[in-house]
Amino acid sequence: MTLDAWLTLVVTIGVLVMLITSGLSPAVIIVGGVLVLYVLDVINTQEAFAGFANPAPITVGALYVLAGAVEKTGALTPLLRRTMGNHPSLRIPLLRTLFPASAASAFLNNTPIVALLIPQATSWAARRGISVAQLLMPISFAAILGGTVTLIGSSTNLVVSGQMAVSGLEPMGFFEITAIGLPLAVSGVFIIVILAPLMLPNRKSIRSEMSEGTNNLTVEMIVTPGGPVDGLSVREADLRGLDGVYLALVDRGHTTVAPARPETVLLGGDRLLFVGDARNITDLELRAGIRFAENDLQPLDLDEPDLGVFEVVVGPESPLIQQSLQSADFRSNYQASVLAIQRDGELVQGKLGEVELKVGDTLILITDSGFRKRWTDRADFLLVASMSDDQEPVAKDAWLPIGVLFLVVALAATGIMPIVQGALIGAVLMVVLGVLTPLEARRSVDVEVLVVIAAAFGLAAAMQSTGLADQIAELLTNAFVFAGGRGVLLGIVIATVVMTEVITNNAAALLMLPIAIVAAEPAGLDPRGVAIAVAVMASASFLTPIGYQTNTMVLGPGGYRFGDYIKFGFPLTLLAIVLVVVLVPMIWPAPI
Repeated sequence: MTLDAWLTLVVTIGVLVMLITSGLSPAVIIVGGVLVLYVLDVINTQEAFAGFANPAPITVGALYVLAGAVEKTGALTPLLRRTMGNHPSLRIPLLRTLFPASAASAFLNNTPIVALLIPQATSWAARRGISVAQLLMPISFAAILGGTVTLIGSSTNLVVSGQMAVSGLEPMGFFEITAIGLPLAVSGVFIIVILAPLMLPNRKSIRSEMSEGTNNLTVEMIVTPGGPVDGLSVREADLRGLDGVYLALVDRGHTTVAPARPETVLLGGDRLLFVGDARNITDLELRAGIRFAENDLQPLDLDEPDLGVFEVVVGPESPLIQQSLQSADFRSNYQASVLAIQRDGELVQGKLGEVELKVGDTLILITDSGFRKRWTDRADFLLVASMSDDQEPVAKDAWLPIGVLFLVVALAATGIMPIVQGALIGAVLMVVLGVLTPLEARRSVDVEVLVVIAAAFGLAAAMQSTGLADQIAELLTNAFVFAGGRGVLLGIVIATVVMTEVITNNAAALLMLPIAIVAAEPAGLDPRGVAIAVAVMASASFLTPIGYQTNTMVLGPGGYRFGDYIKFGFPLTLLAIVLVVVLVPMIWPAPI
């Protein structure tokens, strides 16, 4: 290999290692890798930054805006609100839910679809005494399967299509991937429905843990008028940083202070809501100047109408990662108090303020009712869901984003207008027609994903221009050539699966695609079919909670552990591998 190829190999391995082990943002890591290669003159300016002008990230950004408009207006709510029905078994409600979720995901970003279904599935399961763990992972997996059905079903499909054009192939047709994605989605949903009641744990969600547990209690206390606490701030009254107990809010009858901040001044007659462990909360009785409002302790009531109680999931780009609630100054920055933290299917014990947060942690917050609107489109939380059964109303203009999306799809599918042009026009229309404000449109775009996509094009260009992709493709071909063309395809598919589970799916697709295209011809495979195989397998992330956003979203609300994904996701992964290896050479035969 040339020196440039060796440098590219070292940088690429470094990027992969950091993506797996580092807490840094994937965008920072990948952009850093590209800049190293650019500074070392391994790639030129055009190669390093071509991804930022490629239609793929532009299209993905525009589709994020359309998805944001659909989510804001509640356009999908009538379709998904009552899907589960009242059937006594679990499999029929699963069928009624998973097929609409999968179908919607074929045309929309699946994150808002799963976000809409999580609270509905949780409430449905609670009413019937069914573990929500048997619902949420199936919903996530069905949404992932739906993303393999059309060009816009997943950002990965658009990324692969954009790189195909760079590699000299025609971009992917709108329904071209459907030949593989549709049978995978349909058969996958049926497998999920069959196996979910048998393989998924009968484990309680964090909502059940808090509602039924005896340790998580709330108690109201009253500030004694004229007493030693009257007129002091929370900090001065020494009511902050209590052992195992904290002050969540101050109720003054005409107004509620939530969360109670250190500088909040306490007045005689104020009702103070404390939350904590039963063994510690009774110690409050010994404090002068406050007295119990009732003679008995009450379990935490998640349906208290005066409180906004929310379930949030810490996402991979959240600034809260590796920070404690105290170091992040959570109450002040988010105007919310944390009632509980769930991790790996268990409630975290001890002083919550000192717990270092990780990706996938689920927090239960008490805050004002506007919290969801403020934080839904921010990177801090991957999911923000109200824990009440109240459903967001459907806006009068909900038909607008659906109509625009249908038009975009029709124009792209018929070839009248490229998908990038249609998506951009659709995104602009959402703002012009007042469905979204400019700020809402900007917040609906996951900039982190767009930067990862654009930067990963630079790494792919380096692999191609230095000949590294040819070298790896030759090794791959030699290793699997004994099994023929399908053997080589199997090697490409397995490598893609491994990469997409440990790094971002878009980066995995862009790094594997140059290798796959080069390996196709010597193995007697159609490069086009192999490229589409990479797109499908890069999206088929079922084995870990970190391989795909929706898997991370359901980790805490479902009370799952890492091993649950491996056990339940393996049959689906095997199904995807078999279908792709069998069908791709048949649908895209090798050129003569």
